[in-house]
Amino acid sequence: MKPTIMTAAILATALILGAQSADAHSKKEETQPADGAVLDMSPSAVAMRFDMPMRVTLISLTDQDGTAHDLTRTDNMQPVSEFSATPPVLPTGQYTVEWRGLAADGHPMQGAFSFEISN
Repeated sequence: MKPTIMTAAILATALILGAQSADAHSKKEETQPADGAVLDMSPSAVAMRFDMPMRVTLISLTDQDGTAHDLTRTDNMQPVSEFSATPPVLPTGQYTVEWRGLAADGHPMQGAFSFEISN
């Protein structure tokens, strides 16, 4: 192989291996309510379970009009594998939970899930 082809092959291999190791970062495994759930009543908690401890640095709950609803959290911003926050009693509507955090390995993570309350 010529040096330029060899260099390209090494770089390609490094990129593939790097992408595979990125999968080792913490990830959200479960939410409560489940993403896309349709509920009969307001949930008692908004929760997430991670495969590794996560420091949730931001969590927000908004409705279909973009109105924010406060969440009461008890994790004291400490890394947890199970995060839970208490919402107020929510009226009928569609809601989105957005979150950001730092995984145990220091990588920033973020995500969102949604649910609906119907009568």
